[in-house]
Amino acid sequence: MEFSSVERTTVSHIVAMPFPGRGHINPMMNLCKLLSSKSKKNQLLITFVVTEEWLGYIGSDPKPNNICFASIPNVVPPERLKAADFPGFYEAVMTKMEAPFEELLDQLEHPVDAMLGDVELLWTISVGNRRNIPVASVWTMPAVFFSMLHHWNLFLPNRHLPLNSVELAEQHVDHIPGLSSTQVADLQTIIHETDPRVLQLAMECISRVPKAQYLLLTSVYELEPQAFDTLNAIFPFPVYPIGPAIPYLELEHNSCITRTHNIPNYLQWLDSHPAGSVLYISLGSFLSVSGTQMDEIAAGLRNSGVRFLWVARGEASRLKESCGDLGLVVPWCDQLKVLCHSSVGGFWTHCGWNSTLEAIFAGVPMLTFPLFLDQVPNSRLIVEDWKVGWRVNRSTVGNEISVTKEELSELVQSFMNMESGEGKELRERARALKDICHKAIGDGGSSYTNLDAFLEGISQSHNH
Repeated sequence: MEFSSVERTTVSHIVAMPFPGRGHINPMMNLCKLLSSKSKKNQLLITFVVTEEWLGYIGSDPKPNNICFASIPNVVPPERLKAADFPGFYEAVMTKMEAPFEELLDQLEHPVDAMLGDVELLWTISVGNRRNIPVASVWTMPAVFFSMLHHWNLFLPNRHLPLNSVELAEQHVDHIPGLSSTQVADLQTIIHETDPRVLQLAMECISRVPKAQYLLLTSVYELEPQAFDTLNAIFPFPVYPIGPAIPYLELEHNSCITRTHNIPNYLQWLDSHPAGSVLYISLGSFLSVSGTQMDEIAAGLRNSGVRFLWVARGEASRLKESCGDLGLVVPWCDQLKVLCHSSVGGFWTHCGWNSTLEAIFAGVPMLTFPLFLDQVPNSRLIVEDWKVGWRVNRSTVGNEISVTKEELSELVQSFMNMESGEGKELRERARALKDICHKAIGDGGSSYTNLDAFLEGISQSHNH
């Protein structure tokens, strides 16, 4: 469907602008697909804006006809590795994307009725307000983490001054009204481990959210009811948990396709193993652990006697040899499909929010291995609040995370023992959380209803 052929009077036009990183683009696209699936024929158009670099990565991915891509120039040359200078990249995103985004808005054929703007883009709300376009700020991490940062922002004196040192920030985190002592402890860890420039810009992004017209979170109300009740009490506009913003619609679609099509080798491998016997491992797509630590993990897994499927990206070919016959090491996989496979009985995760939501959706317990930012409070949610996971205890040597192969081997064996009382309880709770999640996205569930309410709000503002 060409956008130009659609009658303007029947259409609401939403522009989606994610932060240019996989952990933000994926949930924003999944949110757009959910909105698209809700819209009746020809009633919603979505322009999904990415940098040229990201258009190259995802431009040919399948998507509904009423979502189209538009691109703006890269903020840094694609060859510059973002992980090598993340603070520089983060600053560039905040300062260099606004002007080309506004130029793009001027070139769009259809007037814009609403914007989905990532909270971690400093300028989307002010662009929308200048142009009288309602902005829905989209938060791709848990509500608890947003609430922590919002409360800290309120109680940090001179918060608009640069955080020149970690100490300056830390001295204001002893007690913050609205935060529990465990949240304060997590916040101290995050402040200590985050570059001050990144922290300062992130806090500035949070401080602008009250000027939006909606706040959409990729979580589920029943997973964090207290955090959502708090946010609803704080903000004068709708706060909608619409999650999980993961590709579960594709699962439904794929289940209709006969399995005579090409099945990836990792799914064939999973098919050949007993139910619940495989540990799935993925430590994220952005920041990871050192090569030495990867080798130690490989040795621990080999010694554990547990079957495993490990997504190790660039390290995959090197690690294949050291992992033996028990495991399969791959550079990439369809993670949600893997987690929903019957032979997967556990997930060793860095606790990225999208991965956490996928594990909950699939009903798989987690071994938590947080590396930075929201992964720390996410791990606490998994282990202490929901009780669907265990921590991988590790020490830090210099800047390196350290876990020995002996500790790992023992932990993995215990975690994957489905016959132990503790193992059975863990899996029972994971299944209960899965049911809560599926109920939320089902007809009349909380996320289902919130998506409808958001679309109704956009439609009304379009008609006025």
